[in-house]
Amino acid sequence: MVKEKKTGKRLTKKQLFYILTDFFQANPNNIFSFKEIFKALKLTTHPAKMLAIDVMEEMAWDDFLAKAGENAYRLNTKGQVQEGTFIRKANGKNTFLPDDGGTPIFVSERNSMAALMGDRVKVEFLARRQNHIKEAMVIEILQRKKDTFVGKLRVEKDIAFLITQDNLFVHDILIPKKRLKGGQTGDIAVVKIIAWPDAEHKNILGEVIDVLGQAGNNDVEMHSILAEYGLPYKYPKRVEDAANKITGKITEQDYAQREDFRDVWTCTIDPRDAKDFDDALSIQQIDKDTWQVGVHIADVSHYVKENDIIDREAQQRATSIYLVDRTIPMLPEHLCNFICSLRPNEEKLAFSVIFNLDNEANIKKYRIVHTVIKSNRRYAYEEVQQLLEDNGVIDGKGMPAPKPDKNGYKGENAKQLIQLDCLAKLLRKKRFKNGSVNFDREEMRFEIDEHGKPLSCYFKRSKDANKLIEEFMLLANKTVAESIGKVAKGKTPKTLPYRIHDNPDPIKFENLREFSAKFGYKLKSTGTKGATARALNKLMADVEGTKEEKVIQTIALRSMMKAKYSIHNIGHFGLAFDYYTHFTSPIRRYPDTMVHRLITRYQQGGRSGNKEHYEELCKHSSDMELTAQQAERDSIKYKMVEFMSTHIGESYDAHITGIQSYGLYAEIDENHCEGMIPIRDLGDDYYDFDEKNYCLIGRRRHHIYQLGDPIKILVAKANIEKKQLDFTLADSEKKVSNNNNTHKSAYNKNYKKYSKKRRKK
Repeated sequence: MVKEKKTGKRLTKKQLFYILTDFFQANPNNIFSFKEIFKALKLTTHPAKMLAIDVMEEMAWDDFLAKAGENAYRLNTKGQVQEGTFIRKANGKNTFLPDDGGTPIFVSERNSMAALMGDRVKVEFLARRQNHIKEAMVIEILQRKKDTFVGKLRVEKDIAFLITQDNLFVHDILIPKKRLKGGQTGDIAVVKIIAWPDAEHKNILGEVIDVLGQAGNNDVEMHSILAEYGLPYKYPKRVEDAANKITGKITEQDYAQREDFRDVWTCTIDPRDAKDFDDALSIQQIDKDTWQVGVHIADVSHYVKENDIIDREAQQRATSIYLVDRTIPMLPEHLCNFICSLRPNEEKLAFSVIFNLDNEANIKKYRIVHTVIKSNRRYAYEEVQQLLEDNGVIDGKGMPAPKPDKNGYKGENAKQLIQLDCLAKLLRKKRFKNGSVNFDREEMRFEIDEHGKPLSCYFKRSKDANKLIEEFMLLANKTVAESIGKVAKGKTPKTLPYRIHDNPDPIKFENLREFSAKFGYKLKSTGTKGATARALNKLMADVEGTKEEKVIQTIALRSMMKAKYSIHNIGHFGLAFDYYTHFTSPIRRYPDTMVHRLITRYQQGGRSGNKEHYEELCKHSSDMELTAQQAERDSIKYKMVEFMSTHIGESYDAHITGIQSYGLYAEIDENHCEGMIPIRDLGDDYYDFDEKNYCLIGRRRHHIYQLGDPIKILVAKANIEKKQLDFTLADSEKKVSNNNNTHKSAYNKNYKKYSKKRRKK
């Protein structure tokens, strides 16, 4: 290898090309960062490093190398024909995403074969034109992601059309009149495709399978959101009939086979409007140094047998769905709200984790057992929170209630609840000390009337009462996972669905480090899982209460990987647990029911579950969880736009939450409603988009819009059908922008570098 420093001669571009070619061909399966490449090739001077970067850019342009992030490359070992996922864009800038998750490739509309969002396709790469981006052409649609679509009907004399909300198709879906199922113009309908375009026919033909009703009706709109994602909006009658036959009667055999906790003080703590109580806590003092805490979970698997009609429906749904104004349950109402629900003053079957904890919340011993319980009291979170505060607890401070006066604690069952809160806070403190990541996020909530119309919106943050329940659920889930996953050296653990969470995305985490450094914060981006988590927690603590808190928290969240289910355990980064599963919500999550069944089987001496079968169920559950979350977010967007439609023309204080090349996203401080300010409305200058630093920079006046900036907005437009809210800058804000010739301190140096780089180009 040429050592550029010792020769005293600069390497030529041609020499570097051959050196880099040999280097990557010798390491065909590795990804190398710039730093690793410079070190391996012994490029020690700045000119040599810059020349190497230029050469690698050209090699990537010619498809010899493939980019692996912002500052890394690998050898391109893929052929001209590849398989992957089609990503359709409303603006026609469609892309192909390779199966290996590589760089998206542009696909023009004429080369798309009418592929739709999420379709699996086979593409062929086109010959690169001079000074043009890389393009691909769809040559085969391997699998359609969906074949049913939701939209608005337009019925004419001889033919009808379905107009989809997102304009997914170049042409509308044609519907023969005999396949309308009674649908009329303006109805929202669910349509199934019966003929896709081919070489001879460009039209898409469909048939109506359900007419939801007129647009604007609350039930219709909520059902259309569910149908758009292929989610159920009604329960099959045959499944409900099967559930209604279950009496819930507890037999003598049930009593004999279970531990009896009916005489131990037990309660449930849930949201005020909850009906499905799937967890309860019990507590009793064993001796002066020991508390027995029971985490009791509804024993769904006792009633829902594997592969019966109820189980097959629950497995397909995989999760309950929580829209703004309704819950779409995983189980029939008779089971989730009555038979399985741990209702107060009713004897119920449970699957429980019983802990003996000392006064410092250390586990002295535990057992996982089937039980019979009887909840003494049903609490809403607000009731418990009020009781804690009445006894001197200051929310969010992490301190338990002070010792009572001679009259004791105030409130019914105060002693038990305050002791649970004290133990939960000790558990939480240890969890964060061990590296659990602390993200306290606010959730948007709506007050709605009986017709589903939003009357007000507000944001809700978890308080101590919520955290009390959360901490014991985390402890139970962790303990159950350890009971199966932790085995003696040399032994293979039995199959179990784990809830796993990988380390942060290294490229996004590096972006977070660089971005937070602009505000003077130091974030160590390498090290062990625990060190990374502690560094994140320190950053979150440092930014709390500052102007940049929301922006840095947003970028930190974007660097996190998504948690999912798998039988292949890698631990849970966010919680800093080596073993973690979901055991505590079988009424609303199918993986919890899977775990209940497997634990019961193993307690009875059964064989390990089939790995392939359970991994397939894990993947399905993870996919359905994401789909349900998307539907939930859409319902929030709909209600947000509906609420703000009555406030057109009003001005609000807001802050910038997102920046794209086409405009700014801003969130109103008062109610957290988010809208977009199109870049065309920033008429005072021409703005360049600096993606790496999350900002727009004015070319002439040098005004900078960056994430987290406070601004004043006007509500300009509310498009309920598209769930879009448009803002404009208030006149006072425009004046500030026009008169602002001072760069923001955090971006002074960066702006100068950016401008210099742009002039060179």
